Formats: sequence, C-alpha cells, structure tokens
Amino acid sequence: MHDPSDPGAITHVAGIEVGHHSDSRRPTGCTVIITREGAVAGVDVRGAAPGTRETDLLHPSNLVDKVHAIMLAGGSAWGLEAATGAVRWLEERGVGLDVAVGRLPIVPAAVLFDLPVGDASIRPDAQAGYQACLAAGGQAPAEGNVGAGSGALVGKVFGLARAMRGGIGSASVTLDGVTVGALIACNALGDVIDPDTGQVIAGARTADGRSLLN
Repeated sequence: MHDPSDPGAITHVAGIEVGHHSDSRRPTGCTVIITREGAVAGVDVRGAAPGTRETDLLHPSNLVDKVHAIMLAGGSAWGLEAATGAVRWLEERGVGLDVAVGRLPIVPAAVLFDLPVGDASIRPDAQAGYQACLAAGGQAPAEGNVGAGSGALVGKVFGLARAMRGGIGSASVTLDGVTVGALIACNALGDVIDPDTGQVIAGARTADGRSLLN
C-alpha cells in the first residue's frame, strides 16, 4: 500500500544511485543517476534549444539498449562535459557496454540554462561529473538548490528580477510491488502549478516581489 504522506525518491527503485555536485563558486552543478547493471532507457527531447548528449542512441532502432548513467547539469551546452567525468568514473569500475576492446559506459546527458546566475564562465565540467559520481548512493537524494538544480529559476517570463529559484526534486510511488520513481530539475520559463489543486506554487512574482503574479 502506498503511503501518500511519503513522497519517496527515485532511489527507491532497485539498482539506482544518485549523486550531486554543487559548485560553491556560483549556483550551478550537476546530478548523476547511476545504474551500474544497466537500465533500458528512452528519450523525448523537446524545446527550441535543447542541450543533449548521446540521446540519439536511445532510439529503439539503434544498437544500444541500456544506459549506465544519466547526467543532468547546469551550464547550458558547456555543462554536457560533466558526462565525460561520469564515463571515466564508470570505466574505472569496469562498468559499461562490452565493445570487445573494453567496456564503454553509456551516459546520455541533458543540460539546463543557468548562465545568468553569477559568473557564466563557471559551469560543470568533467571533474564536476566525476565528483557527482563519487557522492552517489542509494539514499534519498538532497532536493532544492543542489546539483543540476543549483542555479535553476522559474517564472522568468517577465525577466530575472521577477523570477524565483527553481531546483531539483525526486519522488516515487509503489503499487502492487512495482515502484516508479522520478527525478526532475525544474528550470521553467513560466509558473509551476500543483496539478491536483490548480494552484500556482512557484513562478513569476509581482513587481514588489511579495506574491505570485499568476
């Protein structure tokens, strides 16, 4: 029986580990989801300016059918470099697709645009991705302004001065022995709405900054 008072976490799904790396120099970072045994993956890329790496290989007609990690990062397209660190960390542990001459870790990645927050020359790199892997574990991951959600903003439609902090969150539900988990970095242009109540819970603020504009 699912306990509605427990939001759970993606790490409640067997075999999944999550790790964050948050850059102390400015609000940015990366988050890795590790599946050491490999996990079947799919992708749905949307938006006018998506930043992704190795997502095309997830099409069902292609050879690769499992991933060993997924990297989410700030830093826009520069942040895709964080996946290189995860590849190195996994290779060191013998995790990856057997390609005869070695094991190749499959690590798709996606990034969000957090460059307006602080010094844009600071963004997640391969070392940041490696550190996120070192921090990974099966415990419920930290939520809020950490990892890939460090510099996330919501309600930017009227400019950064009217925006609010976004972030990263996780949840899970178990029904009839099957657990479904989610991990989301929210960097929305508009508002965040509670689907159960229709209420705006975060987003663009009024000019005085004291309430939500809706």
